[in-house]
Amino acid sequence: MKRILMIMACLTLASAALAQTDAADFKARFERQTRMVGNAGVGVETILDRWEEAYPDDPAMLEGRYMFWLAKSMENKVVAKDKPRYLGKEPLLTLKDSTGRDAFYFEDNVFTDSLFAKSQRAIDRAIDLRPDELGYRIDKITALMLYEKESPDMATQELLSLINYQKTARPEWVYYGLAIDEDSFKNTVQEYCINLFRYATPGSYEAFRTVSETMLKLYPKDTSFMSNLGSYWLVCKKNNRKALQWYNKVLKINPKDYTAAKNCVILARKDNNVKLENKYLPILIEATDSESERLSSQARLENLSVKKK
Repeated sequence: MKRILMIMACLTLASAALAQTDAADFKARFERQTRMVGNAGVGVETILDRWEEAYPDDPAMLEGRYMFWLAKSMENKVVAKDKPRYLGKEPLLTLKDSTGRDAFYFEDNVFTDSLFAKSQRAIDRAIDLRPDELGYRIDKITALMLYEKESPDMATQELLSLINYQKTARPEWVYYGLAIDEDSFKNTVQEYCINLFRYATPGSYEAFRTVSETMLKLYPKDTSFMSNLGSYWLVCKKNNRKALQWYNKVLKINPKDYTAAKNCVILARKDNNVKLENKYLPILIEATDSESERLSSQARLENLSVKKK
């Protein structure tokens, strides 16, 4: 009897190992095919159909579905805009319209809503199955930012949901199975903040502020998100006084923070405030890694001192 039980246990383990290998084989075939033909090329959907039939709850398969439908939903087009920058990008070319005004042409992605929705449903299922897999969260937020462009409302809500999950669940994040630390989570959110700031639209600026404020509630001593709020008030709202308050908070924690020191010098010059510039130039000299910037700042400081005398 014991021998029979041992044989059955071995068969069970062998079957599990075989299933794991087979699932990995589907993934390998999918990756090979997409490398050759792209995420929605010939043969990709057939692999996904067979993969789903065998392993309907495999998160990797669901991410593959997400990639397939996202690629299907996107079409690259050249669009005309009446401004020289669009979502932080320079135009491909600039022409004159019939009235003699400049028309700016940019590359952009145009989406088919129904196909994009399928990509979102697939990645949502993957997230439900593996809520601590940060890679799937990144997939969803990145797609939403591409889709929404100037008004990233859903992307912002997804970021806020991600931050709330970090706050309430304190998950052990992984990135495609590899354990990552809390700093990696913060860096991921900050990368999205940087992109929102680069978009330079009213909606993206407000999303940048909201996400940064929410992260500061969770990490009140994080200088990156403090600097974000300084940049929000400096660039978006043209409020140098509030910007300076945030940069001073950063410098109190880290006296050699380059971004804060540089922006304090910039806003001092904008205000023609020599006293303020005299205060922050020595900090910039200490903070910069650029020898040319150090020398030019030193020369500027000496020049101001001479004028003061």
